[in-house]
Amino acid sequence: MATQKHMGRFSLLKRLTAQVGDEDTARKILIERGHMAKSGRLTVEGMKRDAMTAEERAKDRAVKRSGGKPADYVYDPAKNYARRR
Repeated sequence: MATQKHMGRFSLLKRLTAQVGDEDTARKILIERGHMAKSGRLTVEGMKRDAMTAEERAKDRAVKRSGGKPADYVYDPAKNYARRR
């Protein structure tokens, strides 16, 4: 998977670009989510997400979806998904 090389911190745009295949599309998605301003700069929320690893973002999504705390979840890097232990 191409996105396996963009798993660390400060690679939000690179990882999303690898996932969708086009940087313009990735930027559009980030703008729609509120993580990037139209100027191309990350918003405060975007900077928080960018400072997370792919694992931390997946666990954060899982916590928002199902509750609990990040430690309650196990990350699957192949699926970029966190599930409850």
